[in-house]
Amino acid sequence: MPGLVSVKTPPDAPSLHISVPEILPGSSGRPEQPPPPRTPTPKKPPSSSPSRSKPSPARSTKKPPPDSPNPNPLLSDPSLDNPDLGPFLLKLARDTIASGEGHIKALDYAIRASNSFERVAIEKGEEPSLDLVMSLHVLGAIYCSLGRFEEAVPVLERAIKVPDFGKGMDHALAGFSGYMQLGDTYSMLGQVDKSIECYEKGLQIQIESLGEIDPRVGETCRYLAEAHVQAMNFDKAEDLCKKTLEIHRAHSEPASIEEAADRRLMALICEAKGDYESALEHLVLASMAMIASEQDNEVAAIDVSIGNIYMSLCRFDEAVFSYQKALTVFKSSKGDNHPSVASVFVRLADLYHRTGKLRESKSYCENALRIYAKPVPGTTTEEIAGGLTEISAIFESVDEPEEALKLLLKAMKLLEDKPGQQSTIAGIEARMGVMFYMVGRYEEARNSFESAVTKLRTSGERKSAFFGVVLNQMGLACVQLFKIDEACELFEEARAILEQECGPCHQDTIGVYSNLAATYDAMGRVEDAIEILEYVLKLREEKLGIANPDFEDEKSRLAELLKEAGKARNKKAKSLESLIDPNSRRTKKESTKKWGFRI
Repeated sequence: MPGLVSVKTPPDAPSLHISVPEILPGSSGRPEQPPPPRTPTPKKPPSSSPSRSKPSPARSTKKPPPDSPNPNPLLSDPSLDNPDLGPFLLKLARDTIASGEGHIKALDYAIRASNSFERVAIEKGEEPSLDLVMSLHVLGAIYCSLGRFEEAVPVLERAIKVPDFGKGMDHALAGFSGYMQLGDTYSMLGQVDKSIECYEKGLQIQIESLGEIDPRVGETCRYLAEAHVQAMNFDKAEDLCKKTLEIHRAHSEPASIEEAADRRLMALICEAKGDYESALEHLVLASMAMIASEQDNEVAAIDVSIGNIYMSLCRFDEAVFSYQKALTVFKSSKGDNHPSVASVFVRLADLYHRTGKLRESKSYCENALRIYAKPVPGTTTEEIAGGLTEISAIFESVDEPEEALKLLLKAMKLLEDKPGQQSTIAGIEARMGVMFYMVGRYEEARNSFESAVTKLRTSGERKSAFFGVVLNQMGLACVQLFKIDEACELFEEARAILEQECGPCHQDTIGVYSNLAATYDAMGRVEDAIEILEYVLKLREEKLGIANPDFEDEKSRLAELLKEAGKARNKKAKSLESLIDPNSRRTKKESTKKWGFRI
């Protein structure tokens, strides 16, 4: 999945090439469906090419007669009538890819092959066969390898419409493969919701064909679980991962490598949900399995994860021990300048920063940056960008926002041309927006937030809690720029999302309530502001308690608004300048606190 490294596949594994399924011998071209994916495959570059409703037919300048409505372009090329042409062209496409002659030539062969299969079916008056499905899968894979994902989508959508699941296993597996390939393509376009929908349909087909406890079903469940983790649907991911564990227990030896991979994913899910003890338990069991299999590098990677859990539990000495164990293994097996070594340096820098040892923290940051500045061959840009992003967080926390911004900008440039990284780039832009805001560069902050919001809307994350938080931050930047109407719209959208995702009692939701009340007051909508503050106070009194220091602040704000409304309901509200102008008599911090604009 985009932005999610499979814990089963080593991060330094070579990229997979296009694999074109073979044609069964003696079957006159009937395709053999590929097995379900064992792990998520690396994605390929995105495309800005326009979509097409179907693959282009063979080149022809002949125009259809004007009195022929919706002409079929396949009928314009009589050379495609030969039933042996499709299998021949498909084999040429496969051989061209295998020989490395170039994907453009293979693309032409694949387009002509699919047109031939469809033309023959039309001439015979039959339904399209699985030969056509095979050629469309190959064509879609070639488009993806060229980064032309938008053109691959209609091809693969056509492919999933051909199989008839009632005609046996071949059709079912063809449908499964098509849905999974289409899901990967949507994922690379950043359309996470559509991607997950395709994976779920593929899983359902597979279960109906193979049964619920088939090992291949387990692999697909794990694939789908990773997609849900990427979309931050942790409850669904946990259910799928538990099912995967059950299947692997039924078919594998105790403490197998497959079970270890499942436990690492489960640990990731538990950590995301704040269940650190369970995450630690899964990681220890996974480590024992890898030790038994003599997978030293995988054991070291698990040690890093264990160190992260110890640090979350404030067990810093144990975290240092885990990190140092991993560091020793990575240096001996991969070299001192490998990105895995740099990643451990970053974790140690974060740990020493948290414990107040700033000199050691800075030293580890410098060591990591030295490795990222001269990466060894095979280092991916995603690894470098991730490391730079983590180091920037340390610089930000030690009050060096300008240095942090430089690192984030460098990370964003590394990822901007990479496929499936829209959400990651959006997260970087959101962080840049926060730092621009903190140093008073409000216009740049608003622009960063706006770019992040646009990417998150496109990628299908417009209903996530993170999206709601980014909307709130953008609203605050708009307030500082006196764009009060725009800020109000952003706060209202953020409120709706956070109420749905986090509930009304969550601190992020209450912060948006307070910002919205202050905005309503600045707009002269005193009644709306009073209504929100009364609701917030009621929540605190009945559910959250009144010990929170914000309670008295909100209570005094409400009393002031009620006093004003009691005197004259149409009284002009305080101007926005008097609420947040940093040059007013109150300091900016005091004004923000009094009127409830919360960062």
